[in-house]
Amino acid sequence: MTRKHLTNALLAAAIATLHGCASTPVGPPQLDLPVMSQTANSASLDRWWHNFGDPALDKLVDEAIAHNLDLAAAITRVDYARAQVKFAQSDLYPTVDLAVGATRNKSTELGTNALPPGYSPFSNDFRVGLQASYELDLWGKYRTATAAARKDLLATEYARETVRTAVAAQTAQAYFGLVAADAQLALLQDTLKSRDESLNLQRDRLQAGVIGEYDFRTSEAEYLAVASDIAVAKRSVAENESALAVLTGRSPRDVFTPQIDRDQKLAQFTTVPQIPAGLSSDILQRRPDLQQSEAQLAAANMRIDVARADYFPAVSLTGLFGSEAGALKSLFMGPAAIWGIGASLAQPLVGLKAIEANVEAQTARRNELLIDYTKTVQVAFKDVHDALSANQTTREALAAQTERANKLRQALELSDLRYKSGYSPYLEVLDSQRQLLQAQTLQIIAAQNARFALIDLARALGGGWDYTDSIAHR
Repeated sequence: MTRKHLTNALLAAAIATLHGCASTPVGPPQLDLPVMSQTANSASLDRWWHNFGDPALDKLVDEAIAHNLDLAAAITRVDYARAQVKFAQSDLYPTVDLAVGATRNKSTELGTNALPPGYSPFSNDFRVGLQASYELDLWGKYRTATAAARKDLLATEYARETVRTAVAAQTAQAYFGLVAADAQLALLQDTLKSRDESLNLQRDRLQAGVIGEYDFRTSEAEYLAVASDIAVAKRSVAENESALAVLTGRSPRDVFTPQIDRDQKLAQFTTVPQIPAGLSSDILQRRPDLQQSEAQLAAANMRIDVARADYFPAVSLTGLFGSEAGALKSLFMGPAAIWGIGASLAQPLVGLKAIEANVEAQTARRNELLIDYTKTVQVAFKDVHDALSANQTTREALAAQTERANKLRQALELSDLRYKSGYSPYLEVLDSQRQLLQAQTLQIIAAQNARFALIDLARALGGGWDYTDSIAHR
Protein backbone atom coordinates (compact mmCIF):
# COMPACT_ATOMS: atom_id res chain seq x y z
CA MET A 1 0.00 0.00 0.00
CA THR A 2 1.43 3.38 -1.02
CA ARG A 3 1.73 6.29 1.39
CA LYS A 4 -1.10 8.09 -0.45
CA HIS A 5 -3.41 5.10 -0.08
CA LEU A 6 -2.51 4.75 3.58
CA THR A 7 -3.23 8.45 4.18
CA ASN A 8 -6.62 8.15 2.50
CA ALA A 9 -7.48 5.08 4.54
CA LEU A 10 -6.55 6.81 7.79
CA LEU A 11 -8.61 9.84 6.78
CA ALA A 12 -11.61 7.62 6.05
CA ALA A 13 -11.17 5.94 9.40
CA ALA A 14 -11.07 9.30 11.18
CA ILE A 15 -14.25 10.45 9.43
CA ALA A 16 -15.96 7.18 10.30
CA THR A 17 -14.83 7.54 13.90
CA LEU A 18 -16.32 11.01 14.14
CA HIS A 19 -19.51 9.68 12.58
CA GLY A 20 -19.58 6.95 15.21
CA CYS A 21 -19.44 9.47 18.05
CA ALA A 22 -23.12 10.32 17.65
CA SER A 23 -25.23 8.82 20.45
CA THR A 24 -28.65 7.36 19.67
CA PRO A 25 -31.56 8.49 21.88
CA VAL A 26 -33.06 5.56 23.83
CA GLY A 27 -36.42 7.02 24.88
CA PRO A 28 -39.75 6.19 23.23
CA PRO A 29 -41.24 8.60 20.68
CA GLN A 30 -43.81 11.22 21.64
CA LEU A 31 -47.25 10.18 20.42
CA ASP A 32 -50.60 11.95 20.17
CA LEU A 33 -52.44 10.36 23.12
CA PRO A 34 -56.05 10.83 24.26
CA VAL A 35 -56.84 12.85 27.36
CA MET A 36 -56.14 10.83 30.52
CA SER A 37 -58.13 10.84 33.74
CA GLN A 38 -57.94 9.35 37.20
CA THR A 39 -61.43 7.84 37.16
CA ALA A 40 -60.09 4.30 36.95
CA ASN A 41 -59.13 3.08 40.42
CA SER A 42 -55.65 1.59 40.04
CA ALA A 43 -55.84 -0.28 43.33
CA SER A 44 -58.96 -2.16 42.20
CA LEU A 45 -57.08 -3.44 39.14
CA ASP A 46 -54.11 -5.13 40.80
CA ARG A 47 -56.11 -8.32 41.56
CA TRP A 48 -59.29 -7.40 39.74
CA TRP A 49 -60.77 -10.91 39.88
CA HIS A 50 -61.34 -10.45 43.62
CA ASN A 51 -64.04 -7.93 42.74
CA PHE A 52 -66.29 -10.80 41.67
CA GLY A 53 -66.39 -12.03 45.27
CA ASP A 54 -66.03 -15.67 44.21
CA PRO A 55 -63.54 -17.72 46.28
CA ALA A 56 -63.61 -20.53 43.69
CA LEU A 57 -62.46 -18.09 40.98
CA ASP A 58 -59.75 -16.66 43.24
CA LYS A 59 -58.43 -20.16 43.88
CA LEU A 60 -58.38 -21.08 40.19
CA VAL A 61 -56.56 -17.89 39.18
CA ASP A 62 -53.95 -18.42 41.90
CA GLU A 63 -53.50 -22.01 40.72
CA ALA A 64 -53.12 -20.89 37.11
CA ILE A 65 -50.53 -18.24 37.97
CA ALA A 66 -48.57 -20.82 39.97
CA HIS A 67 -48.69 -23.72 37.48
CA ASN A 68 -49.66 -22.51 33.98
CA LEU A 69 -47.18 -23.88 31.44
CA ASP A 70 -47.19 -20.80 29.19
CA LEU A 71 -46.22 -18.73 32.21
CA ALA A 72 -43.55 -21.29 33.19
CA ALA A 73 -42.08 -20.97 29.68
CA ALA A 74 -42.08 -17.17 30.01
CA ILE A 75 -40.15 -17.50 33.27
CA THR A 76 -37.49 -19.64 31.58
CA ARG A 77 -37.10 -16.93 28.93
CA VAL A 78 -36.39 -14.50 31.75
CA ASP A 79 -33.70 -16.86 33.05
CA TYR A 80 -32.16 -17.00 29.56
CA ALA A 81 -32.12 -13.20 29.29
CA ARG A 82 -30.53 -12.95 32.72
CA ALA A 83 -27.76 -15.30 31.58
CA GLN A 84 -27.26 -13.13 28.49
CA VAL A 85 -26.66 -10.13 30.75
CA LYS A 86 -23.91 -12.05 32.53
CA PHE A 87 -22.45 -13.04 29.17
CA ALA A 88 -22.39 -9.40 28.03
CA GLN A 89 -20.81 -8.32 31.32
CA SER A 90 -17.92 -10.75 30.81
CA ASP A 91 -16.45 -8.41 28.16
CA LEU A 92 -16.00 -5.72 30.82
CA TYR A 93 -13.43 -7.78 32.71
CA PRO A 94 -10.02 -9.27 31.84
CA THR A 95 -9.73 -12.89 30.85
CA VAL A 96 -7.17 -14.96 32.73
CA ASP A 97 -6.34 -18.47 31.49
CA LEU A 98 -4.10 -21.17 32.83
CA ALA A 99 -1.84 -22.28 29.97
CA VAL A 100 0.06 -25.56 30.18
CA GLY A 101 2.13 -26.82 27.26
CA ALA A 102 4.78 -29.37 26.40
CA THR A 103 6.68 -29.72 23.09
CA ARG A 104 9.47 -31.98 21.81
CA ASN A 105 11.54 -30.98 18.75
CA LYS A 106 14.23 -32.66 16.65
CA SER A 107 16.93 -30.63 14.87
CA THR A 108 18.63 -31.60 11.61
CA GLU A 109 21.89 -33.56 11.76
CA LEU A 110 22.94 -33.10 8.12
CA GLY A 111 24.85 -30.49 6.08
CA THR A 112 25.91 -27.15 7.39
CA ASN A 113 23.36 -27.37 10.26
CA ALA A 114 24.88 -30.50 11.71
CA LEU A 115 25.06 -30.53 15.49
CA PRO A 116 28.40 -30.71 17.29
CA PRO A 117 29.44 -34.12 18.56
CA GLY A 118 27.77 -35.03 21.84
CA TYR A 119 24.67 -32.86 21.41
CA SER A 120 21.30 -34.53 21.18
CA PRO A 121 19.10 -33.53 18.22
CA PHE A 122 16.10 -33.68 20.52
CA SER A 123 14.93 -30.84 22.74
CA ASN A 124 12.02 -30.48 25.17
CA ASP A 125 10.10 -27.41 26.25
CA PHE A 126 7.69 -27.36 29.20
CA ARG A 127 5.65 -24.27 30.03
CA VAL A 128 3.01 -23.40 32.62
CA GLY A 129 1.66 -19.98 33.45
CA LEU A 130 -1.18 -17.50 33.57
CA GLN A 131 -2.15 -15.58 30.42
CA ALA A 132 -4.27 -12.45 30.78
CA SER A 133 -5.85 -10.23 28.15
CA TYR A 134 -8.09 -7.20 28.39
CA GLU A 135 -9.57 -4.86 25.82
CA LEU A 136 -9.98 -1.34 27.15
CA ASP A 137 -13.59 -0.16 26.81
CA LEU A 138 -12.54 3.37 25.86
CA TRP A 139 -15.60 4.00 23.70
CA GLY A 140 -18.22 2.38 25.93
CA LYS A 141 -18.93 -0.44 23.48
CA TYR A 142 -19.12 -3.18 26.09
CA ARG A 143 -20.83 -1.02 28.68
CA THR A 144 -23.52 -0.15 26.13
CA ALA A 145 -23.86 -3.80 25.08
CA THR A 146 -24.37 -4.76 28.72
CA ALA A 147 -26.98 -2.03 29.15
CA ALA A 148 -28.75 -3.32 26.03
CA ALA A 149 -28.74 -6.85 27.47
CA ARG A 150 -30.30 -5.48 30.67
CA LYS A 151 -33.03 -3.85 28.60
CA ASP A 152 -33.62 -7.20 26.91
CA LEU A 153 -33.92 -8.78 30.35
CA LEU A 154 -36.37 -6.10 31.36
CA ALA A 155 -38.38 -6.76 28.20
CA THR A 156 -38.61 -10.48 28.98
CA GLU A 157 -39.75 -9.68 32.52
CA TYR A 158 -42.50 -7.46 31.12
CA ALA A 159 -43.35 -10.24 28.64
CA ARG A 160 -43.72 -12.60 31.60
CA GLU A 161 -46.13 -10.14 33.22
CA THR A 162 -48.04 -9.91 29.93
CA VAL A 163 -48.46 -13.69 29.96
CA ARG A 164 -49.48 -13.59 33.63
CA THR A 165 -52.14 -10.98 32.87
CA ALA A 166 -53.40 -13.05 29.93
CA VAL A 167 -53.50 -16.25 31.99
CA ALA A 168 -55.56 -14.58 34.73
CA ALA A 169 -58.00 -13.20 32.14
CA GLN A 170 -58.27 -16.49 30.26
CA THR A 171 -58.87 -18.38 33.49
CA ALA A 172 -61.61 -15.98 34.55
CA GLN A 173 -63.26 -16.17 31.12
CA ALA A 174 -63.14 -19.98 31.09
CA TYR A 175 -64.54 -20.03 34.63
CA PHE A 176 -67.48 -17.80 33.78
CA GLY A 177 -67.99 -19.73 30.56
CA LEU A 178 -68.27 -22.84 32.73
CA VAL A 179 -70.64 -21.17 35.17
CA ALA A 180 -72.79 -19.98 32.25
CA ALA A 181 -72.85 -23.51 30.84
CA ASP A 182 -73.84 -24.81 34.29
CA ALA A 183 -76.61 -22.22 34.51
CA GLN A 184 -77.85 -23.11 31.02
CA LEU A 185 -77.77 -26.80 31.84
CA ALA A 186 -79.69 -26.25 35.08
CA LEU A 187 -82.28 -24.12 33.27
CA LEU A 188 -82.75 -26.75 30.57
CA GLN A 189 -83.02 -29.58 33.09
CA ASP A 190 -85.71 -27.67 35.00
CA THR A 191 -87.46 -26.92 31.71
CA LEU A 192 -87.25 -30.57 30.67
CA LYS A 193 -88.85 -31.58 33.94
CA SER A 194 -91.65 -29.10 33.32
CA ARG A 195 -92.01 -30.30 29.74
CA ASP A 196 -92.19 -33.89 30.97
CA GLU A 197 -94.98 -33.04 33.37
CA SER A 198 -96.80 -31.17 30.62
CA LEU A 199 -96.32 -34.08 28.22
CA ASN A 200 -97.77 -36.56 30.71
CA LEU A 201 -100.74 -34.26 31.23
CA GLN A 202 -101.27 -33.93 27.51
CA ARG A 203 -101.09 -37.73 27.12
CA ASP A 204 -103.86 -38.14 29.69
CA ARG A 205 -105.92 -35.48 27.94
CA LEU A 206 -105.36 -37.20 24.60
CA GLN A 207 -106.51 -40.54 25.98
CA ALA A 208 -109.56 -38.81 27.47
CA GLY A 209 -110.33 -37.26 24.10
CA VAL A 210 -110.04 -33.69 25.38
CA ILE A 211 -107.27 -32.74 22.89
CA GLY A 212 -106.27 -33.95 19.48
CA GLU A 213 -103.10 -35.77 18.47
CA TYR A 214 -101.63 -32.56 17.00
CA ASP A 215 -101.37 -30.90 20.40
CA PHE A 216 -99.82 -34.04 21.88
CA ARG A 217 -97.22 -34.42 19.12
CA THR A 218 -96.34 -30.76 19.47
CA SER A 219 -95.72 -31.30 23.19
CA GLU A 220 -93.48 -34.26 22.37
CA ALA A 221 -91.49 -32.16 19.90
CA GLU A 222 -90.94 -29.43 22.50
CA TYR A 223 -89.75 -32.02 25.03
CA LEU A 224 -87.23 -33.47 22.56
CA ALA A 225 -85.98 -30.00 21.57
CA VAL A 226 -85.09 -29.30 25.19
CA ALA A 227 -83.45 -32.73 25.51
CA SER A 228 -81.27 -31.91 22.50
CA ASP A 229 -80.26 -28.57 24.01
CA ILE A 230 -79.26 -30.37 27.23
CA ALA A 231 -76.77 -32.49 25.28
CA VAL A 232 -75.22 -29.32 23.81
CA ALA A 233 -75.02 -27.70 27.27
CA LYS A 234 -73.28 -30.79 28.71
CA ARG A 235 -70.71 -30.58 25.95
CA SER A 236 -70.06 -26.92 26.77
CA VAL A 237 -69.62 -27.79 30.45
CA ALA A 238 -67.10 -30.53 29.61
CA GLU A 239 -65.09 -28.29 27.25
CA ASN A 240 -64.86 -25.45 29.77
CA GLU A 241 -63.79 -27.86 32.51
CA SER A 242 -60.95 -29.26 30.41
CA ALA A 243 -59.92 -25.74 29.35
CA LEU A 244 -59.61 -24.72 33.00
CA ALA A 245 -57.61 -27.87 33.77
CA VAL A 246 -55.13 -26.91 31.02
CA LEU A 247 -54.95 -23.27 32.13
CA THR A 248 -54.20 -24.29 35.70
CA GLY A 249 -51.38 -26.57 34.55
CA ARG A 250 -52.86 -29.84 35.75
CA SER A 251 -51.65 -33.28 34.71
CA PRO A 252 -52.93 -34.99 31.54
CA ARG A 253 -54.98 -37.32 33.74
CA ASP A 254 -56.66 -34.38 35.44
CA VAL A 255 -57.24 -32.72 32.07
CA PHE A 256 -58.99 -35.87 30.87
CA THR A 257 -61.09 -36.16 34.04
CA PRO A 258 -61.26 -32.56 35.31
CA GLN A 259 -62.70 -31.66 38.69
CA ILE A 260 -63.44 -27.93 38.84
CA ASP A 261 -65.02 -26.25 41.85
CA ARG A 262 -67.41 -23.40 41.03
CA ASP A 263 -70.48 -21.50 42.12
CA GLN A 264 -73.47 -22.77 40.17
CA LYS A 265 -76.07 -20.36 41.54
CA LEU A 266 -77.74 -18.60 38.65
CA ALA A 267 -78.99 -15.73 40.84
CA GLN A 268 -75.42 -14.79 41.77
CA PHE A 269 -74.22 -15.23 38.20
CA THR A 270 -76.63 -12.64 36.81
CA THR A 271 -75.18 -9.93 39.05
CA VAL A 272 -72.03 -8.27 37.70
CA PRO A 273 -69.72 -6.17 39.92
CA GLN A 274 -68.56 -2.68 39.04
CA ILE A 275 -65.00 -1.53 38.41
CA PRO A 276 -64.62 2.24 38.16
CA ALA A 277 -64.19 2.72 34.44
CA GLY A 278 -62.14 5.40 32.77
CA LEU A 279 -58.91 6.00 30.90
CA SER A 280 -56.39 5.67 33.69
CA SER A 281 -53.57 8.19 33.57
CA ASP A 282 -51.02 5.46 34.33
CA ILE A 283 -52.07 3.05 31.58
CA LEU A 284 -48.74 3.48 29.79
CA GLN A 285 -46.97 2.35 32.97
CA ARG A 286 -49.49 -0.35 33.94
CA ARG A 287 -49.63 -2.29 30.69
CA PRO A 288 -46.62 -4.63 30.57
CA ASP A 289 -46.82 -5.06 26.80
CA LEU A 290 -46.17 -1.32 26.38
CA GLN A 291 -43.29 -1.48 28.84
CA GLN A 292 -41.91 -4.51 26.99
CA SER A 293 -42.04 -2.71 23.65
CA GLU A 294 -40.36 0.36 25.15
CA ALA A 295 -37.55 -1.75 26.63
CA GLN A 296 -36.99 -3.53 23.31
CA LEU A 297 -36.81 -0.16 21.54
CA ALA A 298 -34.27 1.12 24.06
CA ALA A 299 -32.12 -2.01 23.60
CA ALA A 300 -32.22 -1.60 19.82
CA ASN A 301 -31.13 2.04 20.11
CA MET A 302 -28.19 1.01 22.28
CA ARG A 303 -27.11 -1.63 19.80
CA ILE A 304 -26.75 1.05 17.14
CA ASP A 305 -24.14 2.69 19.36
CA VAL A 306 -22.48 -0.72 19.89
CA ALA A 307 -22.24 -1.16 16.13
CA ARG A 308 -20.85 2.37 15.69
CA ALA A 309 -18.16 1.71 18.29
CA ASP A 310 -16.51 -0.71 15.85
CA TYR A 311 -15.32 2.36 13.90
CA PHE A 312 -12.99 3.18 16.80
CA PRO A 313 -9.59 1.58 17.37
CA ALA A 314 -9.42 -1.36 19.76
CA VAL A 315 -6.77 -1.11 22.48
CA SER A 316 -5.80 -4.42 24.10
CA LEU A 317 -3.47 -5.32 26.96
CA THR A 318 -1.86 -8.72 27.40
CA GLY A 319 0.21 -10.27 30.16
CA LEU A 320 2.01 -13.52 30.90
CA PHE A 321 3.50 -14.91 34.09
CA GLY A 322 4.69 -18.46 34.49
CA SER A 323 7.56 -20.90 34.21
CA GLU A 324 9.41 -22.53 31.30
CA ALA A 325 12.11 -25.20 31.28
CA GLY A 326 13.61 -27.86 29.07
CA ALA A 327 13.08 -30.51 31.75
CA LEU A 328 9.90 -31.14 33.65
CA LYS A 329 11.75 -31.40 36.99
CA SER A 330 13.20 -27.91 36.47
CA LEU A 331 9.88 -26.27 35.60
CA PHE A 332 9.20 -24.73 39.03
CA MET A 333 12.76 -23.68 39.88
CA GLY A 334 13.60 -20.00 40.24
CA PRO A 335 15.54 -19.53 37.00
CA ALA A 336 12.60 -20.97 35.02
CA ALA A 337 10.30 -18.01 35.69
CA ILE A 338 9.03 -16.07 32.68
CA TRP A 339 6.81 -13.02 32.31
CA GLY A 340 5.72 -10.57 29.69
CA ILE A 341 3.42 -7.62 29.10
CA GLY A 342 2.18 -6.04 25.91
CA ALA A 343 -0.26 -3.62 24.37
CA SER A 344 -1.76 -3.37 20.91
CA LEU A 345 -3.98 -1.01 18.94
CA ALA A 346 -6.08 -2.10 15.98
CA GLN A 347 -7.87 0.43 13.80
CA PRO A 348 -10.26 -0.96 11.15
CA LEU A 349 -9.27 0.21 7.66
CA VAL A 350 -10.47 -2.24 5.02
CA GLY A 351 -13.55 -3.55 6.87
CA LEU A 352 -15.34 -0.20 7.22
CA LYS A 353 -18.09 -1.25 4.83
CA ALA A 354 -18.91 -4.22 7.03
CA ILE A 355 -19.14 -1.94 10.06
CA GLU A 356 -21.33 0.47 8.11
CA ALA A 357 -23.59 -2.42 7.06
CA ASN A 358 -23.94 -3.53 10.69
CA VAL A 359 -24.87 0.02 11.75
CA GLU A 360 -27.47 0.17 8.99
CA ALA A 361 -28.86 -3.24 10.00
CA GLN A 362 -29.15 -2.21 13.66
CA THR A 363 -30.79 1.06 12.61
CA ALA A 364 -33.32 -0.79 10.48
CA ARG A 365 -34.05 -3.09 13.40
CA ARG A 366 -34.58 -0.04 15.65
CA ASN A 367 -36.93 1.51 13.08
CA GLU A 368 -38.95 -1.70 12.95
CA LEU A 369 -39.28 -1.72 16.74
CA LEU A 370 -40.24 1.95 16.64
CA ILE A 371 -43.17 1.05 14.40
CA ASP A 372 -44.01 -1.90 16.67
CA TYR A 373 -44.03 0.40 19.69
CA THR A 374 -46.35 2.86 17.96
CA LYS A 375 -48.65 0.03 16.94
CA THR A 376 -48.62 -1.44 20.46
CA VAL A 377 -49.71 1.90 21.91
CA GLN A 378 -52.36 2.17 19.20
CA VAL A 379 -53.71 -1.31 19.97
CA ALA A 380 -53.65 -0.60 23.72
CA PHE A 381 -55.93 2.40 23.40
CA LYS A 382 -58.18 0.50 20.99
CA ASP A 383 -58.47 -2.27 23.60
CA VAL A 384 -59.48 0.27 26.24
CA HIS A 385 -61.94 2.00 23.91
CA ASP A 386 -63.62 -1.27 22.93
CA ALA A 387 -63.64 -2.61 26.50
CA LEU A 388 -65.23 0.58 27.86
CA SER A 389 -67.90 0.41 25.18
CA ALA A 390 -68.54 -3.30 25.76
CA ASN A 391 -68.66 -2.82 29.52
CA GLN A 392 -71.47 -0.28 29.12
CA THR A 393 -73.48 -1.97 26.36
CA THR A 394 -73.35 -5.49 27.81
CA ARG A 395 -74.72 -4.20 31.12
CA GLU A 396 -77.54 -2.49 29.25
CA ALA A 397 -78.24 -5.72 27.36
CA LEU A 398 -78.26 -7.71 30.62
CA ALA A 399 -80.74 -5.31 32.21
CA ALA A 400 -83.00 -5.50 29.16
CA GLN A 401 -82.86 -9.31 28.96
CA THR A 402 -83.58 -9.62 32.68
CA GLU A 403 -86.63 -7.39 32.35
CA ARG A 404 -87.74 -9.29 29.23
CA ALA A 405 -87.52 -12.62 31.05
CA ASN A 406 -89.66 -11.24 33.89
CA LYS A 407 -92.31 -10.01 31.45
CA LEU A 408 -92.40 -13.30 29.54
CA ARG A 409 -92.71 -15.23 32.80
CA GLN A 410 -95.87 -13.23 33.51
CA ALA A 411 -97.06 -13.79 29.93
CA LEU A 412 -96.64 -17.55 30.35
CA GLU A 413 -98.77 -17.53 33.48
CA LEU A 414 -101.50 -15.64 31.65
CA SER A 415 -101.41 -17.88 28.58
CA ASP A 416 -101.63 -20.96 30.81
CA LEU A 417 -104.70 -19.51 32.54
CA ARG A 418 -106.28 -18.66 29.17
CA TYR A 419 -105.65 -22.19 27.90
CA LYS A 420 -107.07 -23.85 30.99
CA SER A 421 -110.11 -21.57 30.77
CA GLY A 422 -110.64 -22.50 27.12
CA TYR A 423 -109.96 -19.04 25.71
CA SER A 424 -106.85 -19.96 23.69
CA PRO A 425 -105.27 -23.04 22.06
CA TYR A 426 -102.35 -24.92 23.53
CA LEU A 427 -100.07 -23.46 20.86
CA GLU A 428 -100.22 -20.16 22.70
CA VAL A 429 -98.84 -21.82 25.83
CA LEU A 430 -96.08 -23.53 23.85
CA ASP A 431 -95.16 -20.26 22.21
CA SER A 432 -94.94 -18.53 25.60
CA GLN A 433 -92.77 -21.35 26.92
CA ARG A 434 -90.41 -21.07 23.95
CA GLN A 435 -90.10 -17.32 24.32
CA LEU A 436 -89.43 -17.55 28.05
CA LEU A 437 -86.78 -20.24 27.58
CA GLN A 438 -85.12 -18.15 24.89
CA ALA A 439 -85.22 -15.04 27.08
CA GLN A 440 -83.73 -16.92 30.04
CA THR A 441 -80.99 -18.33 27.81
CA LEU A 442 -80.21 -14.87 26.45
CA GLN A 443 -80.16 -13.54 30.00
CA ILE A 444 -77.46 -16.08 30.90
CA ILE A 445 -75.49 -15.17 27.77
CA ALA A 446 -75.88 -11.44 28.51
CA ALA A 447 -74.58 -11.95 32.05
CA GLN A 448 -71.64 -13.93 30.68
CA ASN A 449 -70.90 -11.20 28.13
CA ALA A 450 -71.04 -8.52 30.84
CA ARG A 451 -68.49 -10.44 32.89
CA PHE A 452 -66.30 -11.01 29.84
CA ALA A 453 -66.44 -7.28 29.11
CA LEU A 454 -65.38 -6.52 32.68
CA ILE A 455 -62.46 -8.93 32.34
CA ASP A 456 -61.45 -7.32 29.04
CA LEU A 457 -61.63 -3.88 30.61
CA ALA A 458 -59.42 -4.86 33.53
CA ARG A 459 -56.93 -6.45 31.14
CA ALA A 460 -56.97 -3.46 28.76
CA LEU A 461 -56.23 -1.09 31.65
CA GLY A 462 -53.26 -3.20 32.71
CA GLY A 463 -55.02 -4.98 35.54
CA GLY A 464 -53.59 -8.10 37.12
CA TRP A 465 -50.06 -6.75 36.96
CA ASP A 466 -48.50 -5.28 40.07
CA TYR A 467 -46.92 -2.18 38.57
CA THR A 468 -45.23 -1.39 41.91
CA ASP A 469 -43.02 -4.45 41.42
CA SER A 470 -39.28 -3.83 41.34
CA ILE A 471 -38.97 -4.44 37.61
CA ALA A 472 -40.94 -1.26 36.95
CA HIS A 473 -38.36 0.81 38.83
CA ARG A 474 -35.08 -0.42 37.40
